[in-house]
Amino acid sequence: MKTEPSIRPSDSLRHVRYEIRGQLAHRAHELERLGYEIVSLNIGNPKAFGFRTPETMRLAMIENLAEAEGYCHQKGIFPAREAVVMQQQERGITGITAEEVFIGNGVSELIDLVLRALLNDGDEVLVPSPDYPLWTAAVTLNGGKAVHYPCRPENGFVPDPEEVARLITPRTRAIVIINPNNPTGAVYPRPVLEALARLAERSGLVVFSDEIYDQMTYDGAEFVPMATLVRDTLCATLSGLSKVYRACGYRVGWAVFSGRTHAAADYLKALELLSSLRLCSNVLAQWAVQTALGGYQSLKQLITPGGRLYESRRAVLDAVQNSRFLKLEPPKGAMYGFIGVDTSEMPDFDDQQFALDLLEQKHVLVAPGVSFNVAYRNHFRVTTLPDSAMLRDVFGRIDELLCAYASAPREAGKNNVVDALARFK
Repeated sequence: MKTEPSIRPSDSLRHVRYEIRGQLAHRAHELERLGYEIVSLNIGNPKAFGFRTPETMRLAMIENLAEAEGYCHQKGIFPAREAVVMQQQERGITGITAEEVFIGNGVSELIDLVLRALLNDGDEVLVPSPDYPLWTAAVTLNGGKAVHYPCRPENGFVPDPEEVARLITPRTRAIVIINPNNPTGAVYPRPVLEALARLAERSGLVVFSDEIYDQMTYDGAEFVPMATLVRDTLCATLSGLSKVYRACGYRVGWAVFSGRTHAAADYLKALELLSSLRLCSNVLAQWAVQTALGGYQSLKQLITPGGRLYESRRAVLDAVQNSRFLKLEPPKGAMYGFIGVDTSEMPDFDDQQFALDLLEQKHVLVAPGVSFNVAYRNHFRVTTLPDSAMLRDVFGRIDELLCAYASAPREAGKNNVVDALARFK
């Protein structure tokens, strides 16, 4: 019998990973098709937990529906870009106009575009560890090398600028800063950000500041926009509607360039070329930007005591405090907890095996820590979007599984879980 040749994927994908929507998520979908109810805590998707986009944003799109039937400028519609400029100016960022703003189909698309316009094969980009894994994947896909600078649990997941400096080589082109951080919820102190800004300026690095959670902070944590600190190199601030405005499905993000834009004219032209090749981003949803940024900021009532996000975060903190197995650096921002497991009673603990067992036995889907490009294997990430009651139930299930681990130690080796997950492809 003639063997049909297989169609092989591109070699460029060989080292690209995005475990958040990977094999564990595929297995969760299989279980749902079998009739099981899965609590999916692997993705920060507000709509899945009952959050709604502000009504004023929906109305803005309806009222401009007729204006959204054709292509727009490759950088985006002017009212949206101008609204972004005004927001930046209110934060003390000067010297930018709508010409320095690029609208994209979410920050995800812009991450790919800003790196593609910059990198040559073998160029290095400093990326935090743990990171939002799209940054590492996009660097790799565009021929670069992601060099991870550690944000250690014992340091509150805040980077050490001196440690970052030691990783710079002649091939280093840029540094990525994710603040407030996903997955850890760390909000970086001003002195750390100032040190990273000076480091980037001395070394001529482009600063990519991922600030998608910019207004989502708790208990007085101060968010400092990186563009207010970077002056003598190029700074790209990336943000959007997905999280703060609970509009993930609208797919609207922006990249704002500040600092030494005059020295980056060729780079910005290259980025405009790439923007032109994809014609334009979603026009209809762009009409929500001006209303979102200039209107009532409803997030504030969610992140203060009594607010839904605040109380959910507190439920996670309480659950971890009451567990003999778990530990957590309190997240000061974003919508996640990057939770550690005390391995003194479970020396063979493996985050992927735990995530698989939790899914199969307790019907809870989390993202294992290894998904975020860390070397240690005793962390996992959950979103804090569910209400407090659901989170208390989830952490009850987590503790049940960990109790079972502690009372009946089992081998939880990497090869076991890799083999198991391979069966679910």
